[in-house]
Amino acid sequence: MVRTFVAIDLPEEIRERVRKSQAILAQSGGRLALVDPANLHITLKFLGEVEPGKIGAIIEALRAVRAAPFELTVGCAACNSPRRPRVVWCDITDAGESAALARQVDDLLEPLGFPRERRPFRPHATLARVKEFHPSLLRQVQCMPREPFGRFRVESIKLKKSTLTPRGSVYEDLVEVAL
Repeated sequence: MVRTFVAIDLPEEIRERVRKSQAILAQSGGRLALVDPANLHITLKFLGEVEPGKIGAIIEALRAVRAAPFELTVGCAACNSPRRPRVVWCDITDAGESAALARQVDDLLEPLGFPRERRPFRPHATLARVKEFHPSLLRQVQCMPREPFGRFRVESIKLKKSTLTPRGSVYEDLVEVAL
């Protein structure tokens, strides 16, 4: 089985800004699993464990994506919940293009047996997962820069393979589809 997802990668300059901000997060009293900046992405659809023989059909379906390149902004870091956060993430803002892209991916992959997402799509990039909460985490997030991490032009999406290791996930691009 191959653990897969469809995503938009973040550019290197934004990853570098995130790396500096993660150093602030690391000073909190909680236990965090920081996302390796090289792995930062916006998930359009998580497919989970997939039979290797199905990968070709997924790739063909994704090649049917029809969307124009678009601009999006990677916002400031925030917690998913002010009371008991489970993740620290950056909100993503655009004119609705990433949500439309996620719906199109849903439409294309549903005939292959991948159920449509039931929750509304909320684009974000995860910076850290909270393993053990400590109130200092909220203070550290507030100490992070309040300006967005940056803006960039989305020109492709990727089907990615995710291999879980004791040191975190290792991602491999299976295909890149230009918009």
